[in-house]
Amino acid sequence: MPIDIPTGATGCVALADGSVLFGHGFGAEGQGAGELCFNTAMTGYQEVMTDPSYAGQIITFTFPHIGNVGANDEDVEAGNPHALGCVTRELPTAPSSWRAQRSLDYWMQAWGRIGVAGVDTRALTRRIRKGGAPNAVIAHRRDGAFDVDALVAQARAWPGLEGMDLAKSVTTLQTYQWRDGGWAWGRGFARDAAAADAPHVVAIDYGLKRNILRCLVDAGARVTVVPATASAEEVMAHAPDGIFLSNGPGDPAATGAYAVPVLRTLIATGKPVFGICLGHQLLGLAAGARTTKMHQGHRGANHPVKRLADGRVEITSQNHGFAVEAQTLPEGVTATHVSLFDGSLAGLELEGGRVFGVQYHPEASPGPRDSRYLFERFMGAVCNAAAQGGH
Repeated sequence: MPIDIPTGATGCVALADGSVLFGHGFGAEGQGAGELCFNTAMTGYQEVMTDPSYAGQIITFTFPHIGNVGANDEDVEAGNPHALGCVTRELPTAPSSWRAQRSLDYWMQAWGRIGVAGVDTRALTRRIRKGGAPNAVIAHRRDGAFDVDALVAQARAWPGLEGMDLAKSVTTLQTYQWRDGGWAWGRGFARDAAAADAPHVVAIDYGLKRNILRCLVDAGARVTVVPATASAEEVMAHAPDGIFLSNGPGDPAATGAYAVPVLRTLIATGKPVFGICLGHQLLGLAAGARTTKMHQGHRGANHPVKRLADGRVEITSQNHGFAVEAQTLPEGVTATHVSLFDGSLAGLELEGGRVFGVQYHPEASPGPRDSRYLFERFMGAVCNAAAQGGH
């Protein structure tokens, strides 16, 4: 049956099952296919949109008022937005923040990102929770002349994230040094904060967030960032005291096809290794465990995680649609954290704790800072390695 386009509709979201949601478009005109997910964070929409882990995804924001504080050049986690677009309950209002440099609408137009407002995001979220994250197309046309059948066909034709390696599409193309620390009220970011003789961490960029690098610097590191495809020899040529594995998008099993052999070699060097999100999943694969696609994923800034060593609960920021299967952890690999939402694995360690990873984001941005201690733990191990190495 043909779908009637409501009068005045300038935005739509077409799902692979044939459903079409209409609303008011904002941001850039155009269309894009990806996985439709939801994020429950009440703040940090700019950080969310620029997180490389959202490559290939369309974000439904459950908080109704998105865009209130506008956009600026500081609250970004990468050089450009990686999410395809976003779905909101209300149209973004004029910014109301002394830090705003432009409206969210203008910022999204400038970066070619599509928004659709006026959608019942509660109903859409319930739908995703029940049926899983669907393939979809987000579209914005000011004239409202949508070819609905073609949009649905495009959603159905999109292959989905399983089996898709997206790290290569978001990683840096060249090695670079990072020296800046975190942001503080009245000061902004701490520029060139890393000491020249600080312990050296090599970060493998599978789609990393800038605030992770700032947290490493704040914890006492000087950082060199290398591409996702760097070989073990290329990593070790930088004489690292520790190795960091970043977050990133896509299917970890697909990225693991080239990353896992490298990680096994790096683990064997005896250097401390710390992985976040995709980095954590790749550690699990390198150790011999399996990963699986989750029904709906975890995306938000209020996810409780239990630390198994002492029962402490951390409220965490999360963004992942795949997870390491806890029941596949081999002997010698220990589960360290679990999600209190669904019991899924949220942390692991091996090699006596020298190598560890967490499924959540201790750097937050946005989110609470309950888990910042993990950077200090990692840098404590790195400092010991540096001292033993004569640095």
